[in-house]
Amino acid sequence: MAPSLLKNNHKNIGIVGVPPLAVIRELNDRRVKIHDLDTPLVKAAIETTTPFIPEVYCAILRTVVLNALHLALDAIYIDIGPGKCDCAMHVATILADTLDVPIIPTRNEDRHRFGNPLCESGLPLLEKFLQITKGVQSARPPANPPVPATPTAGFWGVPPRDFSILELFPDTTHIYGWTRCMENKTPAAVELEAYCNPAVPTIFYAQSFCAKTALAKHLARQHPHGLYLDCDLQAGSSAKAKIQAFLELAGVFA
Repeated sequence: MAPSLLKNNHKNIGIVGVPPLAVIRELNDRRVKIHDLDTPLVKAAIETTTPFIPEVYCAILRTVVLNALHLALDAIYIDIGPGKCDCAMHVATILADTLDVPIIPTRNEDRHRFGNPLCESGLPLLEKFLQITKGVQSARPPANPPVPATPTAGFWGVPPRDFSILELFPDTTHIYGWTRCMENKTPAAVELEAYCNPAVPTIFYAQSFCAKTALAKHLARQHPHGLYLDCDLQAGSSAKAKIQAFLELAGVFA
């Protein structure tokens, strides 16, 4: 963990990726407000990031830059290690040269497993993702883990920028991929990220221009009943139609 650069008057902290547990614990102990910069937080045009970052780039990292430009933050912690991506390292450089706040690089290589009760629960898929992404801001696991459910479908990948596609899946969808690593608080756990259930039809999702698209496509090709899908800023009608058709043909809603 990097030495703490927080000051007593720091009240609003941005995070990118999943910072190490020690960082989150310090932020929790200091009772600062954590802003997850990977998620859309401001109503500003994504094009305002163009002077700083290419348009043909991961929509999540473009969102990070958008949030950082418009939010009043005291510091930003950004994971630049194997738990995030090399592109995040370059974004850290851009933010450090652009903003007048500390940009604190971290490398989350935590190995203590917190488990995946949310990923394997019967909650609506959208609610699963909301709780998992919110959980990054806490050093503790869910206080009351939900009851597990037998899977009928799978969603493998990162949290999409457009959460509306999650409403297309049944509640009995299990989550795999990097989102599973998020809930487990081990974002660099490569074996866990590559894990999927060959017994259930699975959408292998990746954000366009993300390095994980290669792994998503590779795993989808190996899966007995998998579909590779990538989306950019918003999931259009074509992407949603592919999801619906895949799930219906797989008999998920039978």
